[in-house]
Amino acid sequence: MKAPPAPPPAPLPGPALDAHAHLDMLPGPVEAVLAAARAAGIIRAVTVGCDVESSRWAAACAAEHAGVYAAVAIHPNETARAEAGAAREGGAAHAAGAAREPGPARDAVLAEIAVLAALPQVRAVGETGLDYYRDSAPPDLQRDWFRAHIEIAKAAGKALMIHDRDAHDDVLDILAQQGAPEHVVFHCFSGGAEMAKRCADAGYVMSFAGNLTFPNAGQLREAAAVAPADLILVETDAPYLTPVPNRGRMNVPAQVAHTLRAVAEVKRIDVAGLCATVMATGERVFGPWRDGIGL
Repeated sequence: MKAPPAPPPAPLPGPALDAHAHLDMLPGPVEAVLAAARAAGIIRAVTVGCDVESSRWAAACAAEHAGVYAAVAIHPNETARAEAGAAREGGAAHAAGAAREPGPARDAVLAEIAVLAALPQVRAVGETGLDYYRDSAPPDLQRDWFRAHIEIAKAAGKALMIHDRDAHDDVLDILAQQGAPEHVVFHCFSGGAEMAKRCADAGYVMSFAGNLTFPNAGQLREAAAVAPADLILVETDAPYLTPVPNRGRMNVPAQVAHTLRAVAEVKRIDVAGLCATVMATGERVFGPWRDGIGL
C-alpha cells in the first residue's frame, strides 16, 4: 500500500473495536497506529494472520499490547503455497538428518497454527475459509484446509474467523457438515440480505468492512439492514478497503469509525448505541480483554 494513511475521523461517542486488521502490514510503530485508533474511539483491535509468519507476528503483537487480540490461520489463498513450502522445509530437514521423520506437510503447518491458537492472547482462528474469486489454490485444497481450521478452532475453544469470497454455499455447507465452533465471524461480510438471514439463523456474526460505504455496495447495506444488531461487528481489514470519504488512501484501525457510523445509519440506530452493541458482541465472541481498559 503506497497511498498515505487516511486523515483521522471525528471521535465516536463511545468506545468501539476494529474486529479485523492486519497491523503487520501498516507502516510505522504499532503504538502510533493504536494511539490514533484510541483518539477516534477505537480502543480494541484484532490483528489477523494469513500464514505462519504473520500468525506468529499477530500472536507476539497481541502479547505485547493489552488491547490487541490475535487471530491465526492460513488464508485460503495461501494454502497451496503453505503446503508446498512446508514440504520443501520438511524434505530439507530430513535430508539434514533430523531426528523426527517429517509428517505430511499440511499436518506440520496446521500443527503450528494449533499451537498458536492455544495461546491466551489468540482469540480466533482465521482468517480461513474459501475464495473462489481468485485461483491461488484449488477449491478442493481450500476446503480441506478450511475443515482442518474448523477443528483447530473447536479444539482451542476459539472463534472461527471466515474469509468467504464467491463461496457462500460451500462455506455454509461445510460449517453445517463439520459442526461450527460456538462463535463464527464472517470477516468482511460479502453477501446480500438472503445470506445475512441465513447467517443470522445459524447465529453467525457478520463483520462489515469499509466497502459497505462504497456507492455500489447496495447489497451490503441491505445485508446490514436485516442483520440483527447483536450479530454485527465492524472492521477495517487494514490496510485495505478504506471507507468513504477516504477511499483510495491507506486504511488504519481509526477508520472503522466511518464504517460504524454508516452501519448505524443503515440500521437507523444511534451511533452510541451501536458502539455499545459491537463492544458487547466483540467481548462475547473474543472474550473479555485482559485488563478491561482497551488498548
